[in-house]
Amino acid sequence: MGRLKIAFFDAKEYDRSSFEKANSDGRFDIRYYETRLTEDTCRLAEGCDVVCVFVNDDINRNVIDKLADMKVRLIALRCAGYNNVDVEYAYGKIHVVRVPAYSPYAVAEHAIALLLTSIRRIHKAYIRTKDFNFSLNGMTGFDLHGKTVGVVGTGKIGRIFIDICKGFGMHVIAYDKFPAEGSGIEYVSLDELWERSDIISLHCPLTDENRHMVNEESIAKMKKGVVLINTSRGALIDAEALVEGIKLRKVGAACLDVYEEESNVFFHDYSNHIVDDDTLARLISMPNVIVTSHQAFLTSEALSNIADTTLTNVEEYFAQGNCKNEVCYKCACVNKCPQDHSKKCF
Repeated sequence: MGRLKIAFFDAKEYDRSSFEKANSDGRFDIRYYETRLTEDTCRLAEGCDVVCVFVNDDINRNVIDKLADMKVRLIALRCAGYNNVDVEYAYGKIHVVRVPAYSPYAVAEHAIALLLTSIRRIHKAYIRTKDFNFSLNGMTGFDLHGKTVGVVGTGKIGRIFIDICKGFGMHVIAYDKFPAEGSGIEYVSLDELWERSDIISLHCPLTDENRHMVNEESIAKMKKGVVLINTSRGALIDAEALVEGIKLRKVGAACLDVYEEESNVFFHDYSNHIVDDDTLARLISMPNVIVTSHQAFLTSEALSNIADTTLTNVEEYFAQGNCKNEVCYKCACVNKCPQDHSKKCF
């Protein structure tokens, strides 16, 4: 068998650099494409064994059928989340692997960076002092010490975020469908978390169950002036409800590294264009909203781990016939593959 051929979609300069380093021995034939994987572009994978995809590639049932028809044998996600893959439809047709963890510190630290930037007005101070404006009017923030932070999702990223918050002297409460036993974390219901938290940070995967978990109803339950942080998936928040919550002064600030309709905007330069998304434009225009372009993961350590794990996943799958990081319909349904990844999921 010759070198495995990988069609690499949505490739950016930093992706290519890290994967070329991880593939320095040339064991894989990687073909880099700047375009996202969609129904219109999947033909670029013709003749390849694997497609390597990221968060904004659209792996729906039509794409899966086309990939299967072209004898593509593996979808290799270079990220942890897989809500952009129809894993139920893929079951029995094409295998899916992912990178379950690359640098949870990167994402947790970015969430804290967004929070501090927002509440201490650092982004505004930077702009002011560039114009030699050293006035402190409108720059008053608040202490994190003693505040209550509600953390939704206590996986690796959530727990690291909790540790950082405790270092600031914050009181932490959390919600998770599957609480971490013996962690010492104070778990509460979602309603109690909405009601008690001064700051709320989302660190959970996106599912059909929790889509728009932050909505008009949940925002109404929150404290006046609550700060919302989202470094997970954009659709956890109903963007229109968030806009209204900010306009009504219910939400004091929003720190967003993700956005529900980001797939056609994020990772691209639209500085010389008019972005055709009124909701995003309104959010960015608000002085108490900070938006970064899904960059929480973007550290050199994370990129290296992503490249190494992705290629190891591919290697394991084709050499051993299974991969410990496989995702399947059963995994998604019960949160634990009953086969414990000792063999292929189908």
